[in-house]
Amino acid sequence: MSTTTTATATGTATASFTFTQWDEKPVAGADGGARIAHAAVTNDFTGVIKATGTSCQYTLVYTDETTGAFVGHEFIDGSVDGRSGSFVLEQRGSFGADGTISCTLTVHPGSGSGELAGLTGTGSFTTRHGASAVPYTFTYDIG
Repeated sequence: MSTTTTATATGTATASFTFTQWDEKPVAGADGGARIAHAAVTNDFTGVIKATGTSCQYTLVYTDETTGAFVGHEFIDGSVDGRSGSFVLEQRGSFGADGTISCTLTVHPGSGSGELAGLTGTGSFTTRHGASAVPYTFTYDIG
């Protein structure tokens, strides 16, 4: 009788991604006050996560012109630590009047496919509005 064992991969890495498209549309509310918007976003990841042309959907809540919060889900088809597949990142963050954007990332449980089946992970980023590349940290386990 033979047993097949798949090696696990665990790590923490710092890398970056780039917003390649941002298409934001108002949903409800008034300019200058509280409002909700939707953004369809495409990103390219380099580093431990490698992917081009991801698909991300954000719901943004503005409390004024420059301050608010967002939640989103990003479908990533690429690789993590050299293993190919796809997964979904849940994102929750905020943006402030000074241009700072902060976000936490969590791999949606059970979303990994291919060689990324069983992927778990968390991460974060802090950046400034208008930055061309966004550094992120990501701690993961593929098991």
